[in-house]
Amino acid sequence: MAALFSRKRETAADEALIRSLYEEHGRALLAYATRLTGDRAAAEDVVQETLVRAWRHPDALVNGKGSVRGWLLTVARNIVTDRVRARAARPQEVAESPATPPVERDHADQVVDSMVVLEALDRLSADHRDVLMEIYFRGRSVAEAAAALGVPPGTVKSRSYYALRALRETFGGQKVALKGVAG
Repeated sequence: MAALFSRKRETAADEALIRSLYEEHGRALLAYATRLTGDRAAAEDVVQETLVRAWRHPDALVNGKGSVRGWLLTVARNIVTDRVRARAARPQEVAESPATPPVERDHADQVVDSMVVLEALDRLSADHRDVLMEIYFRGRSVAEAAAALGVPPGTVKSRSYYALRALRETFGGQKVALKGVAG
């Protein structure tokens, strides 16, 4: 019971110490932290953290070495320095939104799209599939595809037209993107 009473008395004394520290040094500490951070809200956080550290280390305030205000200002400066270093150590976070898509996309969607497109290509005739493979996957021009397939350029054009039309029907009118699919 005596220990509980003693702890309550110590807690009350610590609270009184912190309250008096804030009343005496709070304005100067806030002004200093605001000057260091350039942000009032961040400065208030720094002052709060400084007072928490003072509460955790009350012996540093009453040891007679230097002034209390000097100790508080040094602690505040160290907190600001630690925050700046912590921000510099890791990349800045960017909120994900349609305007700022993630830097690295999940490749699962691309894999699924590839599988769907490849399955749709398998449904085409061999002639239509070969033309699309030459033009879209190998990046050849109509003339180069015609030479590779051994057919006239007009045939390559008409086969690609009808092949894309068949793919559109397969996807129900959705836009078909063949550029990102590897074959």
